[in-house]
Amino acid sequence: MRSFVRANRYRIFALKPYAMTTPLWKPSRAFIEQSQLKKYLNWLFVKKGLYFRDYDDLWDWSVTDLEAFWESIYQFFDIQADTPYRHIVEKPAQGMIGTQWFRGATLNYAEHIFRQKTSQRPALIVSSERQAYPTEISWATLERQVAAMLAWLRLAGVKPGDRVVAVLPNIPEAVVSFLAANALGAVWSSCSPDFGTASIIERFRQIEPKVLIVADGYTYNGHALDKTTAMRQLRNSLPSVKHVVWVPYLNPDSHSDKTTTWADVLKTPAPGPNNGLEFRPVPFDHPIWVLYSSGTTGKPKAITHSVGGCLLEHLKALSLHQDVRPGDRYFWYSTTGWMMWNYALGAMLAGATLVLYDGSPGYPDLNVLWNLASMARVNHFGGGAAYFLSCVKAGLKPIDNQSLPMLRTIASTGSPLPPEGFRWVYDSVKNDVWLISLSGGTDVCSGFVGGSPMLPVYEGEIQTRLLGCRVEAFGDDGRPVRGQLGEMVILEPMPSMPIYFWNDGPHDNSPASNTRYRASYFDTYGPNVWRHGDYIQITPNKGVIIYGRSDATLNRDGVRIGTAEIYRAVDSLPAITDSLVVGIERPGGQYFMPLFVVLREGQTITDALITDIKQALRSQFSPRHVPDAVFQVSEIPYTISGKKMELPVKKILSGDAPATVASPDTMRNPESLVVFEQWQTV
Repeated sequence: MRSFVRANRYRIFALKPYAMTTPLWKPSRAFIEQSQLKKYLNWLFVKKGLYFRDYDDLWDWSVTDLEAFWESIYQFFDIQADTPYRHIVEKPAQGMIGTQWFRGATLNYAEHIFRQKTSQRPALIVSSERQAYPTEISWATLERQVAAMLAWLRLAGVKPGDRVVAVLPNIPEAVVSFLAANALGAVWSSCSPDFGTASIIERFRQIEPKVLIVADGYTYNGHALDKTTAMRQLRNSLPSVKHVVWVPYLNPDSHSDKTTTWADVLKTPAPGPNNGLEFRPVPFDHPIWVLYSSGTTGKPKAITHSVGGCLLEHLKALSLHQDVRPGDRYFWYSTTGWMMWNYALGAMLAGATLVLYDGSPGYPDLNVLWNLASMARVNHFGGGAAYFLSCVKAGLKPIDNQSLPMLRTIASTGSPLPPEGFRWVYDSVKNDVWLISLSGGTDVCSGFVGGSPMLPVYEGEIQTRLLGCRVEAFGDDGRPVRGQLGEMVILEPMPSMPIYFWNDGPHDNSPASNTRYRASYFDTYGPNVWRHGDYIQITPNKGVIIYGRSDATLNRDGVRIGTAEIYRAVDSLPAITDSLVVGIERPGGQYFMPLFVVLREGQTITDALITDIKQALRSQFSPRHVPDAVFQVSEIPYTISGKKMELPVKKILSGDAPATVASPDTMRNPESLVVFEQWQTV
């Protein structure tokens, strides 16, 4: 028996006092024993002779013996490769970019999803604003449709490496299209139809797609939004596109010239076994999809991930860290333009039924998704932190109205979930649910920090650093710190890190290669330290608290403050529905920190409310948290994916024009930026 018990080399740093709280949730012995993580631990002991005392012991091994850990993930999940790997991991002479994983292996992501096909449960459950009850799609139906789409793509001349792109709502046609493209070895990319046409063009034109799949529109907040004209404009703006598939989602009779209808695609004969569905094995590092950065600070980066890297990472993250099991039902509220759509597909790798929803999470009211969770018997419910905080603000109590006996986990990401969000889940949704707050990004199409079924849940804390993710918090001296705020860094490569950014120079690891890739993560600490851009604290519980983006971090009298702390206090006041804070360096070394608030309908800012705001910040945190001024605005600017746009507002207040700080097509409410110009001279 071998034990990996290591002293943490970073524990020599002094810890600040920390108030240990009583856990909101603790896993029972039965819960732990039934978890996929426990099965993995047992497998390591039986198959590898490895024994680990606890999760911390296991995590330490996973980030210090990369070869052994990632090979164990490959073997535990029984990855099927057409050709075997020759090497597990090969690092370049310097840096993380260019790391090769499982060189020699050829495989297919979609094939591993279809390994889970069964007649015992549906493949998909589908719902939307347009239907009263969810409907099921069987594995047999999914297989037939994917096979037909695959046959059509072949007839269209699509080959491995060609790009297939889509502008579709979160509907089955999007899942079918991705699986068919991936089965063929094509590279997938998608945008949500709520993106502006110019924004979609800016993204897709970078990768020169051969096939474009579009819907005639989408539904949101009770409205049918026609996109027919916009999709024609998109088609005409992408000269590389040879074929267009038209999905008549809003109107079954809608059509567009020079396109193939979805119905015609599904009529394509697909002869052969398995309904004609065949999978093209591709190298482990073959591109699977292209995702995009928000584009608020420049041209969107075309982030390209590998087939094998996402396959391993999604199996690990969803099975071990969210405990997704065969037969579970997995729901994440997302659009096809957010990386969580791609991530949620990975639940099918673990044998789960994927639950889809198209529409607003607040129409006809905020209960709509909880109603879906009840009707569809969802086991895993996920959404953005902003959605859960909207439920908090509305005083929603699904626990009173919904029957959620099957619900085992609730997961949150997109922005930090504050303590009151944690409390609301346990007080108002389900008192024995496992709440998983996680954080990662489009950069890896997964998480760096998240859940563990072996650990308790503490209010306001992400439970742990994920296996294989060597996450640390760096202090000002570029060394790891504990119990205090620091820059979030990753010190070892991961298989799902980007293989490259599309059209980002040569990929030969020369000094001129991967220019934007290097600038995005490695311009601060050098080529061996990935700086992610979040401001975090690793707690004595060995959990993680995220305080916001480090480029928006406030710096008052030399003390850094996370914006999440400000929002936690301010948004707790009943009169305030939303807020945004920035810090501006002014001439002469002055520092100006204004707070912008959105008030409940019919209310205006008063001296009394400003006093309440300042008192809340002073009492909950410190005098440094008190803003220099408080201004009322009608709305806070957000990206399409729901992130507050702190940096663009900071630039406007520093003198930049609103048109130069962000593309309107990347925003949910582009008109909201203009109002901040009036405070440039304050």
